[in-house]
Formats: sequence, C-alpha cells, structure tokens
Amino acid sequence: MTHTSRTQGGAVTLSKAGLPAWLDAVVRVVETVRPLQLSRFLPPENGAGRQSAVLILFGDGERGPELLLMERASSLRSHAGQPSFPGGALDPEDGAPEGDGPLRAALREAEEETGLDPSGVQLFGVLPKLYIPVSGFVVTPVLGWWREPSPVGVVDPNETARVFTVPVADLTDPANRATAVHPSGHRGPAFLVESALVWGFTAGVIDRLLHYAGWEHPWDREKHVPLDWRS
Repeated sequence: MTHTSRTQGGAVTLSKAGLPAWLDAVVRVVETVRPLQLSRFLPPENGAGRQSAVLILFGDGERGPELLLMERASSLRSHAGQPSFPGGALDPEDGAPEGDGPLRAALREAEEETGLDPSGVQLFGVLPKLYIPVSGFVVTPVLGWWREPSPVGVVDPNETARVFTVPVADLTDPANRATAVHPSGHRGPAFLVESALVWGFTAGVIDRLLHYAGWEHPWDREKHVPLDWRS
C-alpha cells in the first residue's frame, strides 16, 4: 500500500538538539559504533542489494523509554509474522541512498505501516548500513525521538498484524532474553516481550544498541528458543 507521505520532497534533517538526557548513550553509539560491531553481515562491496531503511523510534512511555515495533502479517511471503521495526525499500521519490533517501524512506514507511505522524518525529542519527542475506536488503537504520507522540495502529491488515511499543526496561530484563536457534544452525539474540518473539535482524540491532549504550544486563545465553523452517 502506498500513499503520498508528508515527508516526500520536503526537507528531512538530523538534529540532536533538545533530546532527553537518557538518549545521550544512544547518541554516543551513533557517533562511535563501527559496522562490524553491529553485524558480521555488511553490504556487498559490488553495490548489490536492494536499498531500504528502518525507523528505530524511541519514545517516552508510561514505564519510561520505549521502542516502536510492528508485527508483520502472517500471510506475507517473507518474514511472515515476525516483529520488526517499521521500514522498507527506498522509492525513487525518497532520494539517493547515500543522501537523505533513507531518512525519507524510514518516515514514509513508518507512516504507511503504523499511521505514525512524521511531523512529531525528530531524526537524530543513522547507523552504518547492514545487510540481510536472506532477502538481499541493504538496510540503513534511522534513529528517531518521538517528540510529539501520535496515535499508531494497523493501517493495512494485509501487511501488518499489529503495532506496539516495548519498554526498554523489558528489553533489558534478563528474564525476557534468549538465544534463537534456527534449524539451519544460525543462532542470534531474541527477546520475549509483549506476547511476541523478537529475533533476526531486528533483535540483532536492538541487542547491539543495548550493549553499546551500556544498558545491557547479564543474561543466560544458554536459554534457547527453537525456530522452525518457516521462520
């Protein structure tokens, strides 16, 4: 589903002015983290891959800092039923992948998928581009502060099953952490929060953000959650 976003064509800027103090640690991650510290999967040097962006949106909820996530519809061909950040492929109208295209794409996709009002979001940073081998996506994680929260929810049930926020306190709680084990042998961090299992690319980025922001608590990496082949 596509409709004209208020972000298309307009100026989209990054600003760290006026952010809450608790985001200082995340800003430091943005300023210092190197690609291989985030993932061993980096974009192919030959430029292959489909350019995309995700919005990592921090808000201030009833229980403190929180992140906005969505659960993909179970009918989708790829990553069905999987919790993720809002996001998707860049459109030509978004602009160049090396310019502000990812910023515009992250906001546009978030608006299309969750009904988020982009005008209430302050973008403050971009992480190094990462790669999802299984889908061939080159992903730019764009970080934002939900300065003026707006109502969010499912816009298109064919694409999205639900939209929800997760308190950072729940993501850092060792009781909610585990290692997801795929039948292929791949292992990665997972979070059991809000009746969802967050794993894969999204969990990997959250895990590294928590670690380098200094928010991580020791957790039992031998606590395994098996995935099935459809995952």
